[in-house]
Amino acid sequence: MPIMQNVIAASSAMDVLVSVVTGGITGLYLLMLGFVAIFGIHRWVLVFLYYRHRHQTPKITQRFTELPKVTVQLPMYNELYVAERIIDSVCAFDYPADKLQIQVLDDSTDETRNIAQKAVQRHAAQGIDIVYIHRQDRTGFKAGALDNGLKTATGEFIVVFDADFVPKPDMLQHSIHYFTDEKIGMVQVRWDHINRDQSLLTRGQAILLDGHFVIEHAARSRSGRFMNFNGTAGIWRRICIEQGGGWQHDTLTEDLDLSYRCQLAGWRFIFLSDVTSPAELPPEIQGFKQQQFRWTKGAVQTAKKLLPRILCSKSLSWRVKLEASFHLLNPMSYLFMSILMLLLLPVFAMRISAFGDQATIRSLLDFSLFVIGSCSASTFYMCSQREIFHSWYDKVLYLPFLMSLGVGMGLNNGRGVLEALFGKDTAFERTPKFGVASDEKKNAWHKKAGSFARKPAFMPFIELAYGVYMTVCTVLCIKRGGYALICCLPFLITFTFGYYYVGFLSLQATYSSMFRRSKASEDILESSAV
Repeated sequence: MPIMQNVIAASSAMDVLVSVVTGGITGLYLLMLGFVAIFGIHRWVLVFLYYRHRHQTPKITQRFTELPKVTVQLPMYNELYVAERIIDSVCAFDYPADKLQIQVLDDSTDETRNIAQKAVQRHAAQGIDIVYIHRQDRTGFKAGALDNGLKTATGEFIVVFDADFVPKPDMLQHSIHYFTDEKIGMVQVRWDHINRDQSLLTRGQAILLDGHFVIEHAARSRSGRFMNFNGTAGIWRRICIEQGGGWQHDTLTEDLDLSYRCQLAGWRFIFLSDVTSPAELPPEIQGFKQQQFRWTKGAVQTAKKLLPRILCSKSLSWRVKLEASFHLLNPMSYLFMSILMLLLLPVFAMRISAFGDQATIRSLLDFSLFVIGSCSASTFYMCSQREIFHSWYDKVLYLPFLMSLGVGMGLNNGRGVLEALFGKDTAFERTPKFGVASDEKKNAWHKKAGSFARKPAFMPFIELAYGVYMTVCTVLCIKRGGYALICCLPFLITFTFGYYYVGFLSLQATYSSMFRRSKASEDILESSAV
């Protein structure tokens, strides 16, 4: 009898444990779905704000009778293939020579120094006010270089361009006159893309950035919310930088950090959608991942630094505070999505649901939240393409790939979120540029400058493991049939492809670059032996 009682007690305890685990997984699953859906709804809010304020484009109310002095800053670090191009581009600006100063802020440790110095000397000989400033140490990285340049800058306005940009000669003339409004602290122009059609990856990146600029920037700036400087292709009023606290390097997104500090100080920012500045997109997956990791981690760092101050501000409206919260915390969606993907297998295998056997309600809930969290992104990016291109229907074909790419990048970006939350410091790593170079030039660059990955990376294996995991979830979904098959299968296939795509490209880039380094080392040894 006691034995039987013990068995019954153990069985009851096991039932309680299973119930607790099941309830915990159910609750966490619904929580992650809810968070993803909330960020999805926010995308729709931005689209709504954009169309509501669509015709409230910035206007030039008056023009400078005498153009102000402008300093153009060109921060660069080991930009072998693009240094001369950006210097030549800004030296061709349609702006009075006596009102234009150009600073080449070069922290390079490779041949870029010689290339940049020769370009500076060539233009200086033609009477252009251009200086070459080289730092022996990279304290503060890009923010440190910009701050160092301000010490000798003579301009009332500061223009910043990264090395991969090719600004048009009339860019300054089209944007400087907005500063006749003394409340304007910064003017950001829209990025265009030199190599948009180079590959499937660059097409995806271009659409992602188009959405950020065309919808996000326009919606925020025209509706009175906070927007941000994107680190390049923008003009600053110098006193705005100073009153905002100057360039600081305690986050990886010094541009976002300064933008919010300046707007907290009362300055207004505007975005010019019709003024563009072409630039180069990262042509390889590792460069893209490196860039996205930096932006994601830096945004969360900025949120930790400034969000309490924003929320406690008595001068800001609740609308501004709410949008700032979504803006700075948006990278959290990558972490939520990665956790959500991890919960799919127990959800399918154990048929977990908050609604028990009510399969219809359960499936409709899953479907509606997935649609809100995922399809809102498709609406968001489709609207941006419609605003830019007259013939935009072909861009719709890339929307499934965008969803795949976004989910596939989730682990990389989620790692950035975790590092920011736990306060892990990492160095500022620039995004390598090739000047839209040929394969021959790319190989030469890899031999001289090394590769993106300095050691074998673990992330591609985790991404591929997620791909396998999602494949199992897809099979279970097919076996389950019914509403699950109709509602979830398209998403599962899309997400599975994203993990495989990012994982395989990353693995290929990592080990092909290791092979190139090994081959380069062998060539050096052979040359030494000879």
